[in-house]
Amino acid sequence: MNIFSAGSIELSIFTFAKITVARKQTYRIRYTNKLAEAGEKPEKPERKERVPVDPLIQQPYLDGKVLLINKPLHWTSFDVVRKLRSLLQIKKIGHAGTLDPLATGLLIVCTGKFTKKINEYMAQEKEYTGSITLGAVTPTYDLESEPQQQKDHSFLTEEMIRSATEKFIGEIDQYPPMFSAIKKDGVALYELARRGEEVELKARKIFIRSFEITSFELPVVHFKVVCSTGTYIRSLANDFGAALGCGAYLSSLCRTRIGEFKVDEGTTIEELEKSLNG
Repeated sequence: MNIFSAGSIELSIFTFAKITVARKQTYRIRYTNKLAEAGEKPEKPERKERVPVDPLIQQPYLDGKVLLINKPLHWTSFDVVRKLRSLLQIKKIGHAGTLDPLATGLLIVCTGKFTKKINEYMAQEKEYTGSITLGAVTPTYDLESEPQQQKDHSFLTEEMIRSATEKFIGEIDQYPPMFSAIKKDGVALYELARRGEEVELKARKIFIRSFEITSFELPVVHFKVVCSTGTYIRSLANDFGAALGCGAYLSSLCRTRIGEFKVDEGTTIEELEKSLNG
């Protein structure tokens, strides 16, 4: 990676190696296949004949509702939207902020006229909890790719690890992950990365209100972060590992709050489906 200044804008140029990473629409299938390879017998959801939705149930969603969904692991955010479109049999549905497939937690979904509020919800402060594994890095900054460049982390004390969080508090410049949905000239960065193309990334201003280490199970540390929209927790994990001198990657993530909405107030897809079916 080469970093240089162009006027007042700091740029970063990455030359991507071709890395095999699952496409987002195949994550759930890949997870099912992994279970099968491990000797387990994952149950495949039974295809059900579509039953027309009761108009009295459907109408409030057509008019507009805000749904707080607790997104399950291995689902993309669009998987949730696609499922709700099928359940409610309406098209005007969107989510207010992507969660990676390996993340769980709060996903705000808007229907009908409330889709106009999506940008408002996206702009609100976020809270996350999760874990960071020290002593290695991954190309995707999480477990969508294999850990590499293992380094010794035994020299780190709990005090050193806690102190390293301080440099990430406040307004900082953050580079997005090389593998992300951010688009360059209309093409997602992860697509360019798969082709092994050179990409110029710009640092983006973000704000981290708090970054707290909540517990230690070295090489894993557990954390809570409160941050602005546009913050990549995968990048934070990678940068945190660089600051510690041993490398790190994000090993689990849950979004616990968006603005005043909390994940505890959310519902699962299964619970919503049962409520719709009476």
